[in-house]
Amino acid sequence: MNETINNCTCSVVTESCKCFELLSEKELDLIAKNQVEVKFKKGEIICKQGSLASNVMFLREGLAKAYIEGEKNALILTIIPKDNFIGLIALLEGNRSYQYSAMAYVDSVVQMIDLNIIREIALNNPKFSNELVNILSAKTALAYGRFYCITNKQSYGRMADILLCLADRIYKTREFDLLLSRKELAELACLSTANVIKILSKFKEDGLIEIKGKTFFIKDYDLLSKISECG
Repeated sequence: MNETINNCTCSVVTESCKCFELLSEKELDLIAKNQVEVKFKKGEIICKQGSLASNVMFLREGLAKAYIEGEKNALILTIIPKDNFIGLIALLEGNRSYQYSAMAYVDSVVQMIDLNIIREIALNNPKFSNELVNILSAKTALAYGRFYCITNKQSYGRMADILLCLADRIYKTREFDLLLSRKELAELACLSTANVIKILSKFKEDGLIEIKGKTFFIKDYDLLSKISECG
């Protein structure tokens, strides 16, 4: 977790959620009877900050972002890969509304599970309940790490963070087809679009990365990591 706090600007959960493996067949059947799957197109809102929370959402397929909306700008909290929860904080007593918005980065499938059913199972299954607490704790630590990096790293360090994050935690390969626009990359790094284009061009010029259309290839992983660490 310390590595995450120190080095992760984009705040991607490193592992898929495996809490459903802790449920009995009866509990899984209960969830199946109290959930629906909803398909979201790229750019569609999955949940809206401040709206009444009646479901816990589980991203079965796709990629999403969680963000806090302000009067003029939005702050991205985390990137959510498939097999992870959205809006889990709504389980806590007193949280009757979603604390952030979520939007699909790509076409996605979300499992909408009745909030009260998840609460009921958590009350009767200590292992499942403990895992939910662990997930919330990990997400909080990731958010802290993101805020640390945004406030302490310069633009090149932030951009290096994003590229490493995409390669290691989302695509899990050093060569990948980037589905995010330059504007979306800029939002993740808290930079202007023009600045992102400039930095990517510099990285390419220096031989750190190669870009062909939407395909990115990290050529010098070690140097990119050093730029990330130095900020």
